[in-house]
This record gives sequence, C-alpha cells and structure tokens, in this order.
Amino acid sequence: MGHSVTGMATIEPFTLQVDQTALDDLHRRLADTRWPDQPAGADWSFGPPVDDLRELAEYWRTRYDWRSAESEINSFPQFTTEIDGQNVHFLHVRSPEPDALPLILTHGWPGSIMEFLELIGPLTDPVSHGGNRADAFHLVVPTIPGFTLSGVTTELGWTTSRMARAWAELMRRLGYDRYVAHGGDWGAAITRELGLVDPGHVMALHVLQLFGATVDSTTATTPEEQRAADAGLRFEHELGGYASIQSTRPQLIAYGLTDSPVAQLSWIVDIFEHWTDSGVDRDALLTNVALYWLTGTAGSSARIYRESAATWGDEPARGTVPTAVAQFPHDNSVSVRRIAEQTDTIARWTTFDRGGHFPGMETPDLLVTDLREFFTAYR
Repeated sequence: MGHSVTGMATIEPFTLQVDQTALDDLHRRLADTRWPDQPAGADWSFGPPVDDLRELAEYWRTRYDWRSAESEINSFPQFTTEIDGQNVHFLHVRSPEPDALPLILTHGWPGSIMEFLELIGPLTDPVSHGGNRADAFHLVVPTIPGFTLSGVTTELGWTTSRMARAWAELMRRLGYDRYVAHGGDWGAAITRELGLVDPGHVMALHVLQLFGATVDSTTATTPEEQRAADAGLRFEHELGGYASIQSTRPQLIAYGLTDSPVAQLSWIVDIFEHWTDSGVDRDALLTNVALYWLTGTAGSSARIYRESAATWGDEPARGTVPTAVAQFPHDNSVSVRRIAEQTDTIARWTTFDRGGHFPGMETPDLLVTDLREFFTAYR
C-alpha cells in the first residue's frame, strides 16, 4: 500500500531549547562511564582507543558548550511540519536575492543539519562571500525522519522512496515549483529517489555517491575503477560492521546507544575517523553527536538500514533527471561513472584531491563551488 504525503499542512516555527536537566544528566552519565579494557598495541582498527575517547568524553563533559551550539543552530530560521504522519524538522533560509534557485540539502547517517551550516551563508548570500548574486540559492535543509530534530519514527516503512515523497511534498508546501537537490550518504539515496518521484519539479540532482554504481576486482577496467573496487572491499570487510548491525538488528544496538553517551560518541566518532581526510572541527562533531543523544534517535535513525536492506542490490530504476556526482578521495564509497551512466543521466562528474565523506564540514569551499557551477545551467 502506498503512503499519502498530503494531509495537515501546518508549518510551525521551531526553536531548539534543551532543558538543563537533560544536559545535567548527560554530564553525570559521562562522569560515571564504565570504561572497557584495551590490550597493548590496539589502535583505531579495533575501534576508538580508550585514551582517545576518554579525552574526548572529558572535553564533552567539561569544556564543550552546548548552549553556544544551540544558539548557532537557532540563528537560522527553523520549522516543523507533519508529513505522512511524521514530524519533519527543517531549516528554511531564503536568499536576499529574490530570483535565487531553491535547493534542498539532505544529510546522511551519522550526520545531521550540521553537515550544511557552513554552506548556508555562501549559498544564500554569495555577494557577501566573494561570489556573484546569480549564484544565490533559497535553502531548505530538512532532518531525515527518525533522525535528531525530526524525532523518532513511530511506525515502520520509512524507506528512501517514502522520504523522497515527503521532500517533494515539503517543497510543494513551501511554494517551490522548480527546484534542485543535493545529498550525501543516505541523503544521496533520497536525492536520487526525489528525481524518480518528482521529475516534473526537480530539475537537477547533485550527489556525493551513487551506491549502485560499483565494481569489484573482476569487473574493474581502469586504475580508478580498481580504487573503487578496493574501497568496496575495505568497507565490506573492515568499515561496514555498523551497517551489518543496523541493517539486521537496529533495536539491538539502540539500547546501548540510548543509555550511554560514550557508546553514542564512539559509534559516531569511529565513522568520522575513518571516513574523513583531515577530520572535522571537534565542537561541530560533538554537536552532531549531541543532536543524536539529546533526541534519543540512535535506534530510529539506525532503522533506515533495516528498512532499505531488502532492496540492496536490486537493479535501480532509470534516473532521467540530470545528475552530477562529486567524489572526494577519503570517502568510504567510490562510484564508477561507466556503471552510473547505465542507470542515471550523468551531466557532470567531479573528482577532488582532498576531502572525505562530510565535505560540507571538511571542505565546504570545494562543495560550494561545485554546487554553484553545476546548477548554473538550471536557473
């Protein structure tokens, strides 16, 4: 049975305000952490080293300033609306340029709106950031259902296709008849689906990965394709343990991540350690972790893996919306253009020499430039 995305269309202003008792509880739990042992010689390949994580947890407890992060997030216009029975939180930042192009940005796991905060100024107000007014965007930055500020999902069935239909409805409610879209990680999958479910309104897509466009060592034909095969092999045998758990037993991992802030911290920090180039700002990383912890969404965000696992490996539907792929060298997934062109309408393919899985936090300058350049043709 399909899901309707129409219904209650009320859009309410939102201000992030965490009760102090929740912060006090976080600090108490951090102070009372029961730490595991670690044998001599164990490094990051075993998981986050105890000394590194203890130092970061102590910084989180004693020096990190949640109220400052909260104020930064609240400096952007935020809203919530109900779509298909689910609360959806989003930033909606209109450009001072009236003819700006509407752009919806979608994060992934274990990301959040934090992936895009550094992009908002340059994209909405390019003149103030050394750019041209013709490159301006109106930005919509939603939080995926079940993740952080959208809160937990209360029923099963929130697949990437259903999320894409919700995004199409969100853009309709905001009055955007023509728009473009960008996403990374699960945001890339949702963005691609958006091109399938709303091709009459979304004009172009920009993604960091096309997850179906992969090869293995037996099908790689060039050194670049072999690099993609090697990345896939490493993910399967080393880096993808979290995905195996979340795609099979998301509720199993939810207990520890919901009860222990250090468990939640380690679960996310391990991803950022292995999927980034030079890392990200420590406070921004902790804000990202805190958004999961304070909203209790570890389990519901993990369910996206279980909801989607049934269709992994299926032949993707043909994508007709012009699509750009931006690849960063330290990403955990490397797409192959030759394969992508069999299923998607590839209009641009850019390979960068620095950056990783979270370019909006690592190399925002590169991402901003690529978004501006690609979407120029669709204004």
